[in-house]
Amino acid sequence: MIALIRALVVVLALMPPALAEPPVMPPAAPLVHAAHGMVASEEAVATRVGVDMLRQGGNAVDAAVAVAFALAVTWPEAGNLGGGGFMLVHQAETGDTVAIDYRERAPGAADRDMFLDDDGIPVDARSRSYGLAVGVPGTVAGLALALERYGTISLAETLAPAIRLASDGIAVTPALAQSLAGSRARLARWPASARIFLHPDGEPYVAGETLVQADLAHTLRLIADQGPQAFYTGPVAESIAAAVAGAGGVMTDSDLADYRAQVREPIIGHYRGVTIRSMPPPSSGGVHLVQMLNILEGYPIAALGHNTAPTIHRMAEAMTRAYADRSRYLGDSDFVDVPVARLTDKAYAAELRASIDPKRATPADRVAPEAVPPPAESPDTTHFSVVDRAGNAVSNTTTLNFNYGIGLVAAGTGVLLNNEMDDFAARPGAANAFGLIGGVPNEVAPGKRPLSSMTPTIVFRDNRPFLVTGSPGGSRIITTVLQIILNVIDHDMTVAEATDAVRVHHQWQPDRLYVEPGLDATTIRQLEAMGHVVDIGGFMGSTQSILITDDGGLTGASDVRRPGGLTAGY
Repeated sequence: MIALIRALVVVLALMPPALAEPPVMPPAAPLVHAAHGMVASEEAVATRVGVDMLRQGGNAVDAAVAVAFALAVTWPEAGNLGGGGFMLVHQAETGDTVAIDYRERAPGAADRDMFLDDDGIPVDARSRSYGLAVGVPGTVAGLALALERYGTISLAETLAPAIRLASDGIAVTPALAQSLAGSRARLARWPASARIFLHPDGEPYVAGETLVQADLAHTLRLIADQGPQAFYTGPVAESIAAAVAGAGGVMTDSDLADYRAQVREPIIGHYRGVTIRSMPPPSSGGVHLVQMLNILEGYPIAALGHNTAPTIHRMAEAMTRAYADRSRYLGDSDFVDVPVARLTDKAYAAELRASIDPKRATPADRVAPEAVPPPAESPDTTHFSVVDRAGNAVSNTTTLNFNYGIGLVAAGTGVLLNNEMDDFAARPGAANAFGLIGGVPNEVAPGKRPLSSMTPTIVFRDNRPFLVTGSPGGSRIITTVLQIILNVIDHDMTVAEATDAVRVHHQWQPDRLYVEPGLDATTIRQLEAMGHVVDIGGFMGSTQSILITDDGGLTGASDVRRPGGLTAGY
């Protein structure tokens, strides 16, 4: 019995932590104004690094790269060198917008059945808690590529603030202290991680203490001196490969040497006179954001009212159909044929809209079969937005998947390693840690990038950036970004009001309409009368948004659902 209890404790410790469920919404996000440049991120020190870079003459990409490297120091639960992400870059001078894909890749020795037991059943720990969970990191390559093509300063200059923060130490904020405490068990499993993030007695750092990351500073200096190859070859790569192998994984230093970030064409959609540009596959975010907007464009959302039962019902029905299509069709477009044109076509949206009963919820099993209940959402990924005085804009989302990934630091590097391999479908119809069901297009294959929900997005009006936004939040990312856009475009909210508004989410399976605390009780009863199973739970997402006014001024807001964020400008 004691052994069983201990085993249960270990399993619970390895699960993604559930969000707290405060009874009321937190205080409203302040609306921040600036004239020249602005940064919105989940961590205040990183935001100030970016604003300083803008003030010194750097452009939005220079600032974004500096922010991303700073977050690897100040927000280690999601900011990273050992993970990956997506960056959307708009260049004001040319009018071009590009999508930089620095998503992790499966190692060369990965195979379709690597997470299954002898009976073909997925073993969650293999894809979430040990070395097989680690995808080949893309962050350093992606940031270096963005800077080389679209920045104006050297890689060493963008790294300097992060190096200083790592070597001198950072003051542990209440948000970081809470994060470390919540992930103590995950970090304590690995001696190299415990030495950095926990005291010798195993206790995590508390607010006000100084956290020094000397090994990470050394790795950052190597990258500054030698370029991104210092991460992907040589001692750092060898240490990462050894750490993964020691944890039961199959990644090699050759996998690291072979990694390349990709520049892709963004997904483009149109909604009520504005243009949406967002991430293409292997992100599902852009495809299904545009798909849901296309469905909703056929309804008078503004007249129906913000967060009324008729509006939420239509939103939920659009979400259900989009997430069902996600499970059927989405994967890495370098490996599978994703029907992007069909999924983002307004005629297809009209077909889906015709299947929606305006007064009754469609049961999930009538949209598509099979139901798998998901664990709670993990507060993992992080997003930031940047706009400079010339009108260049960056929307960037990056992640380790769970908080601190698998919790493993590659000894001597300070680099936390991701568990992004869980975003593959262990087998068709199986759910990942966020309850998202994957199909054959998202099966594991060597060199393949796992499907993501990250949705960095830029909205354009009159061919100029109007709204730069994105969010963390696992499976809820796409619907969170959707609601920011609806709140601004349909409901004429300020960016702060759009950020503060109560959010809802439906992901097809399980057949539940998730609602944040604060939604009107009468509205909930009306939704239930329509056939929705309403689940009032924790907060969703942590948006970081910037809105550009007609006169070129900037307003922005950092979500208060998670503490520690800051929007600032000059």
